[in-house]
Amino acid sequence: MQRQYRELRDKLAPGTLLLFRLGDFYEVFGEDAVTASKVLGLTLTKRHETPMAGLPYHAAPNYVNRLLTAGWKVAICDQLEAPVAGKLVRRGITRILTPGTALEDSQLDSRRGNYLLALNWNKQGWHAAWLDVSTADFRIATDTQVERLLSLLHSINPREVLLPEGLEVDSAYHQLLEIFLEGRSVSRLPSWNFELTSGSQLVCQTLSVHSLVGFGLTEQHPAMGSAGAVLGYVTDSLCSRPQNLFRVTELKLGSSVLIDAASARNLELFSGTNGSKETSLLESIDRTCTAGGARLLALWLTEPSTDLAIIQQRQNAVAGFVKHPGATARITELLGSTRDIPRILARLQNRLRNPRELGGIRDSLKAFPALKEECAALPNPSVQLYAHQINCENELLIKLEKALADELPIDLTDGGALRTGYDSELDRLRSLASDSKTWISDFERQEQARTGIKNLKVKYNGAFGYAIEVTKSNLDQLPADYIRKQTMVNAERYTTEELRKKEREVLRADEQALSRELDLFQVLLSAVLAKTSSLLATAQCLAEVDILQGWATLARESNWCCPTVDHSDVIKIKQGRHPVIERVIQNRPGAGSFVPNDTDLQSSKEQIALITGPNMAGKSTYIRQVALIVLLAHIGCWVPAAEAHIGLVD
Repeated sequence: MQRQYRELRDKLAPGTLLLFRLGDFYEVFGEDAVTASKVLGLTLTKRHETPMAGLPYHAAPNYVNRLLTAGWKVAICDQLEAPVAGKLVRRGITRILTPGTALEDSQLDSRRGNYLLALNWNKQGWHAAWLDVSTADFRIATDTQVERLLSLLHSINPREVLLPEGLEVDSAYHQLLEIFLEGRSVSRLPSWNFELTSGSQLVCQTLSVHSLVGFGLTEQHPAMGSAGAVLGYVTDSLCSRPQNLFRVTELKLGSSVLIDAASARNLELFSGTNGSKETSLLESIDRTCTAGGARLLALWLTEPSTDLAIIQQRQNAVAGFVKHPGATARITELLGSTRDIPRILARLQNRLRNPRELGGIRDSLKAFPALKEECAALPNPSVQLYAHQINCENELLIKLEKALADELPIDLTDGGALRTGYDSELDRLRSLASDSKTWISDFERQEQARTGIKNLKVKYNGAFGYAIEVTKSNLDQLPADYIRKQTMVNAERYTTEELRKKEREVLRADEQALSRELDLFQVLLSAVLAKTSSLLATAQCLAEVDILQGWATLARESNWCCPTVDHSDVIKIKQGRHPVIERVIQNRPGAGSFVPNDTDLQSSKEQIALITGPNMAGKSTYIRQVALIVLLAHIGCWVPAAEAHIGLVD
């Protein structure tokens, strides 16, 4: 077993800990054990002079999350076959977990994207590709100016960054890059991972296309090397090619308002100066009730649009929700009953097949018809447009409701995911297994009476099967037909010919029932995955509805107005307020109210406003207030003012 462990361990990159499955535990050995004991607080022991530590396999997700947070990568080595007494179990690495490739709920912030970024530089400029494998959001961008590209990447806030080994950049760019990388998990890969031709081929293979023309790209796009590096790294981490990616999008830097890192920090767009999210602009405008809506809102604020059609469509939808608070409240309640479909599908497509994930799809489908009806009933074309994008998939819902049990297990191999009455053959096999287990219970009571040993137990172990367990103090009372099976510290385990015969029946019935259930579940899973495109389109639609209905509630409660946004060079704001500070004041009893301010600026006329006053008079607050109102207008949100006229900015 140690040789098996070492062979797997030697294949891993530095900075990776190997969790090695041994029965009901994951064990770590050698230097990994020393590290894990320090980071996780595990008890460190020794065996044959080898340090070792262990953790229960069912608690592994929580421990893994702590390792990822501490900056480590974690390789999971699982048992690939059922244990057989006297035989070494075949094992293999089934997943390498890194901060930027996480899929499990326990390792993700449900309300924020989880991006892996690859960044490279050559004579053509800077090239970036970033992917959230948990939602299949895959994008690329390229620019000759690193400061422009890093402005965007700072807002995306990747959790892990890939760079080519030996990357040499001009000294002028070196400090900018160092600032960007500070505090992030960074992996340096051999430069061939960023090669353009192989990168393009890998992108096409992963997306199952012959050409990238359908995405408005060519195989010679300079960011394809970075895109290939991202996909190669994710494939290594998942131990298979990601199955949930279908498109790649190029982000044109001129299509959104570019916000440099210093401005994003000083305007407290995503977090306050103390690092808290509570005093950020994002938190102040986030009234979403779904994880998908919250993630999309953060993305909109990362890339404020300069497309008037997009801005006005969002504004009009908010207006529709503002005028109909009753319908908005019903939509809010329905959205709250849906689940995180993109991340559920990502896990299902990438071999993390928890029965409760299908339950999440079922629960979401239940809400779709009512959501479609509510949006269609609102007399607002922008809202009605969303109604047409909601795909109810009634046949799939009927299938899931008929098949899935009300209470679903976490692990498919525990059985019980499918309800009684769904499949007659499964019901028959379950009945056989149940009858056999009843016999085991009766047998235990019979043996207790026959031997006079009250604490005699019939126990099951995955490696040794059923056995009669007797404490050593009672061994002199055993019948002659007991056959020794296993020695314990304080007890002995035995079997009888009668128990052996029944054991074969029980295990056979259990195995057949579980095998049948697994086959049926696979058919059900295939039916869900066949609707991936439809489900993702509906999830995207509902995420937008979630944002817009939340903004409508915010506008009604806080008296915000719909700004006029156009191609003019004007910023005119009447009785404007700072959206974050006003919210903070409102939440503090007796703190008073925010004093509104007017603003009148125009590139061709009044270009400068000179703001004077003593320290703490509010000069900086006023400056930030204007910038925040302008940004809110560009994401399609209403703004804290009596009136506002905002020309598009760069």
